[in-house]
Amino acid sequence: MALTEKMAAYAENVREEVAQLLRDMSRIPAPSNHEEKRAEFCKNWFEKNGFTNVTIDSALNVIAPVNDNGSNDLTVVMAHTDIVFPDLEPLPFEEKDGYMYCPGVGDDTANLSVLMVCSRFFKDNCPLTDSGILFVANSGEEGLGNLKGTRKLMETYGHRVKNFVSLDSSCMNRIVTLAVGSHRYKITARTEGGHSFGKFGNRNAIHVLATMISALYSINVPKEGNSKTTFNVGTINGGTSVNTIAQQAEMMYEYRSDNKNCLAKMKEFFDRTVDMFKASGVEIEVEMLGERPCMSDMKDPEGYAKLKQRACESIREMTGLEVIEGSSSTDCNIPFSMGISAICFGVIRSAGAHTREEKVEVASLYDGCRLLLDFLYRK
Repeated sequence: MALTEKMAAYAENVREEVAQLLRDMSRIPAPSNHEEKRAEFCKNWFEKNGFTNVTIDSALNVIAPVNDNGSNDLTVVMAHTDIVFPDLEPLPFEEKDGYMYCPGVGDDTANLSVLMVCSRFFKDNCPLTDSGILFVANSGEEGLGNLKGTRKLMETYGHRVKNFVSLDSSCMNRIVTLAVGSHRYKITARTEGGHSFGKFGNRNAIHVLATMISALYSINVPKEGNSKTTFNVGTINGGTSVNTIAQQAEMMYEYRSDNKNCLAKMKEFFDRTVDMFKASGVEIEVEMLGERPCMSDMKDPEGYAKLKQRACESIREMTGLEVIEGSSSTDCNIPFSMGISAICFGVIRSAGAHTREEKVEVASLYDGCRLLLDFLYRK
């Protein structure tokens, strides 16, 4: 166990502080690509708590470095500021029966609150080491944020990053060790349209997309070993009125896989399907909305194994639970695609992610502080 009496006492002493931090931060709106208010809040907090050289970069990442000399190896520890909800006004918050309720409270605001409070302890009790650490409140993890924060961070620091840790989960015993890649598109069909009676027989853009959906859903998803590949049409809209042949319609489509070869095969099938419809004379426009890469071979397999072992040991000793490994789409996708050792796990217990009834168990914030402190100091 890496957790010392001093760390345990700190976790006990900050019980109310971390809870109040979560109350304050949860109310601040932070939809993907509009994280400005929450980023400013985090920057001010880091500075008030003695961090120096705190910056907000062009992607709205808040970066609080510790022992960074500009050239040494770095570990990144991050949690994301953005939430899936589009609210631009203060978010509704409620606390009762040992839980905090708020849209986005668990994904990922509670993990971020634990990170911030624990980062202060690490700064004030930094171990003697040649390497540095970047505590980051990052942007753009959700949906069409398209991992913009992590992309920018790795563009800036990637050549120095040896370990990458993302705190982003609703439980404390699940770790992400495999990246789920994805491609997301908006597909628009345009036809001549016309009056539903007078121009009956003209092509209908809604019917074109319906036929395309049927074609896309005809695929037998590729599989290699234990890989998982999925696809989905999430929205479709268009047309003018009940008696108008639709001139335009659009849909949102994505496919995902935790295997890069399977992801490539899905792209080939998608491209062939689109080309087939274009060849029929229908105007089809394809806009890529998001692209998340799959995993590459690790540059340092031993280092990656050590990072996983470190997380697993902390989780087992601090929670008493067995660790569940799995695949997911997280901020780790970017370092994974670069062959950099990365891992994602949570330091809170929550439920209802991506619903407006989302909730966090208040007591889990204390447990999360103990877990994260143990992990940070574990060798």
